[in-house]
Amino acid sequence: MPLNRIVLYVRNIEAAVTFYERHFGFKAHREEGDRIVELVNPAGGASLMLHLAAKGQKKGQSTVKLVFDVEDIEAFAAGSAKEGLEFGALHRGDGYAFANARDPSGNPISISSRAFRKDDSTVG
Repeated sequence: MPLNRIVLYVRNIEAAVTFYERHFGFKAHREEGDRIVELVNPAGGASLMLHLAAKGQKKGQSTVKLVFDVEDIEAFAAGSAKEGLEFGALHRGDGYAFANARDPSGNPISISSRAFRKDDSTVG
């Protein structure tokens, strides 16, 4: 079965909606009376289900990191910086690059070109 939804616990739902819409192209879907706001990306992939974090939940405490496939990491990071999202150092390894940041609730996120790396066995 495919993984289609990820629940993300956040401190401020509206700040998270704005963040993921602005920086990653998601669109918010809301249903009357539902405490969860579902973010769907028109380009496809898993939906993010934003849920208000419990008061006792520590900010940024997580065992999950959201990874967004980005072909040109440097260009995306530079464009994001102009929009107020600063990524950390660019890391390279095994034919791809990645950089890390956090969303407004402290959840770890990453941009990665891993999905775009070329398989050495197909070159030649």
